[in-house]
Amino acid sequence: MNILIFSTAYLPFVGGAELAIKEITDRIPNVSFTLITARFRRGLPRFEKIGNAEVYRVGPGTVLDKWLLPCLGYAKAWRLEKEKEFDVIWSMMASQGSVAAAFFKRAFPQKKLVLTLQEGDEEAHLKRYVFGSELLYRLLVRPWHLLVFKRADTITAISNYLAERAKQNAPNAPVAVIPNGVDIAKFQITNSKSQTNPNLSKKEIRKKLGIQKEDKVVITTSRLVEKNGIGDLVEAMPHLPENVKLLILGTGPLEKSYKLKAKSYKLEGRIRFFGHIAHEQLPQYLHGADIFCRPSHSEGMGSSFIEAMAAGLPVVATPVGGIPDFLIAPLSDSEAEGHLFSNSHELENRWRETITGLFCEVENPNSIAEKVKLLLSNDELRHRIVENASKMVWEKYEWGLIAGQMKKVLLSHEAA
Repeated sequence: MNILIFSTAYLPFVGGAELAIKEITDRIPNVSFTLITARFRRGLPRFEKIGNAEVYRVGPGTVLDKWLLPCLGYAKAWRLEKEKEFDVIWSMMASQGSVAAAFFKRAFPQKKLVLTLQEGDEEAHLKRYVFGSELLYRLLVRPWHLLVFKRADTITAISNYLAERAKQNAPNAPVAVIPNGVDIAKFQITNSKSQTNPNLSKKEIRKKLGIQKEDKVVITTSRLVEKNGIGDLVEAMPHLPENVKLLILGTGPLEKSYKLKAKSYKLEGRIRFFGHIAHEQLPQYLHGADIFCRPSHSEGMGSSFIEAMAAGLPVVATPVGGIPDFLIAPLSDSEAEGHLFSNSHELENRWRETITGLFCEVENPNSIAEKVKLLLSNDELRHRIVENASKMVWEKYEWGLIAGQMKKVLLSHEAA
């Protein structure tokens, strides 16, 4: 079985989609995976083997490569087809790579095309390519965006939120929800030792990161863009006690703006920007923290939340996009602030069995601060959230389970 993957970006560029491809392909043996992607950097090889996939990069190695990918990717796939005779086309996300996938499907209609949706932005965000013009978006962007939906035989989505988008854009294609997963062994902390480095306890990790014993640490791992709400998180810090510190892991176009915001609030001593951190190093930072928070404005799913749960952190997030698929907070604020208990055993049991995190309001720094303070003041709540979330991750988000589900979709002979 030969499977051709189109992805606009791939390793060493790391995001949820790129990690999903690597984790899934590595767990499906006896299948040949060929991946075509944009090159983006001149120093990157045009061909290399990464795990279980042969990776071909097209383009001269500039930021313009993604715009060349529909044509160059299709041409590369046509040449490789003569050698490999692909059985299945897998398009990761509806982006520039998916246009090449749609072209290839048109040339070889007998091949099954599977589209996987991982998008964190609303579709309207695509208007940025035409300066926000609705008319130009509908004339120049949306037809190309919908091309892969029209030709897809099967669609998978990482959340129910994205599954609804798939059904709207491709009402005749079957849709399956298959979330992203997590390498639990990599993120789990056992017997107060870091699984990443068994020689370091949580106390030693905090010391290494310059965290004082009395400090309480909120951490976020995020690309620094508007949709991830990191500016709201910075603005929440003045509403929290002085011993609450914030660690921001990630880079992006708003990094300078957020640093200036932190300075304007005189928070330089309480907020630390770590920049880009390699994915394999994330667990030790998570193990040194107390709470994970990313108050997103939009979110396809959010693998970072699942990773934080696997690392044993309680999560504060917004009820947007695909987040409600895994973050369950069935109780009202008044019930939570009343220590989550009443005379009703049914209410108590419902909380104990289901709650996996706390929701804050979108673009509301006060709400963020209140939920962080609630977790810091209520040990029983925090421990129950961690326990429930960890159990959920094991049962639903382990990469082996996810790869098995994706394998069934890719290798099924059903086309539509």
